[in-house]
Amino acid sequence: MKVEQPILIWGAGAIGGVLGAYWARAGLPVLMVDIVREHIEVCRTSGLSITGPVEQFTQVVPAVTPDELEGVFEVIVLAVKAQATEAALAMLMPHLAPGGYVLSAQNGLNELVIARAVGQERTMGCFVNFGADWLGAGEILFGNRAAVVVGEVDGSIRERTRQMHRHLLIFEPQAILTDNLWGYLWGKLAYGAMLFATALTDDSMTENFADPRRFIVFDQLAREVMAVAAARAVVPVGFNGFDPSCFAPGASNAGARASIAALAEFNSHTAKTHSGIHRDLAVRKRKTEVDPQIGVIVALGREVGIATPAIACLVALIHDIEDGRRPLAYETFDVLIQVCQATPKTVSSPA
Repeated sequence: MKVEQPILIWGAGAIGGVLGAYWARAGLPVLMVDIVREHIEVCRTSGLSITGPVEQFTQVVPAVTPDELEGVFEVIVLAVKAQATEAALAMLMPHLAPGGYVLSAQNGLNELVIARAVGQERTMGCFVNFGADWLGAGEILFGNRAAVVVGEVDGSIRERTRQMHRHLLIFEPQAILTDNLWGYLWGKLAYGAMLFATALTDDSMTENFADPRRFIVFDQLAREVMAVAAARAVVPVGFNGFDPSCFAPGASNAGARASIAALAEFNSHTAKTHSGIHRDLAVRKRKTEVDPQIGVIVALGREVGIATPAIACLVALIHDIEDGRRPLAYETFDVLIQVCQATPKTVSSPA
């Protein structure tokens, strides 16, 4: 389908950059925006290089910095870190056409933030689970293929949703069009909480999930997210071997152990051995998305009377690492194990 004006991708990092490169290679008009001037210059001149086991290619992609951007756009894909959402929205809103919409291609529940800024009618969500890392100016590692889902925040399916689904099929042939976007997003929140826990040490994601000592932590974190979701009448959806129902209130230990084992297996087949969270902490030495991505669950749980002690502890530990108070080490992870061991069985899994 011919697109009359470019899709504006705000944030040309791990997610936005990969989408932009694939869409541009397929002939879709795209324009990427990013605050890293050197990255933008490479993308629009010599080209953005996608590396890794999935596919390797270099594609010139039109790109600008925010101060260079002109005009208005019908479709803006927001692909910045969750904590940068509000600042990015303030910059992009003057460039959103009156009848246009913003698609969140982020981790967390950023659709809530976007909807408050531009309105629910002009907000669409996209669940992404593929592994990618921004390695430097003009280079992104595409580590593995994984679930990609698009849907409206009100559960409807419109022509614009179908069109965006067609665009996403260019990148991921198995992309899903859903009427239960929130189910996928809450499912990812449970998995995301686990990924934050894996970032407490230098061990790989697979090493973390395969360690029986750490099962209690992954189990508890997922159960807290599922308890909050249930209280908010959300039915989470599974993806890539992760089954949220295994951590629903009253679910058995056996199903939870099988699900964690499946995550260990799934992550053993990606070139992205560590989470983007770990990369933020260990390599880029910058703040993570912990507050807007999983810290928000503590507040949402409080609203419906659900305690989330493990998530609250995890958020605090991530901040301790960010601020240099704790190391990336098993001793830090063990603090979380102790909190989970002390959690009443009414919250954790049945014996």
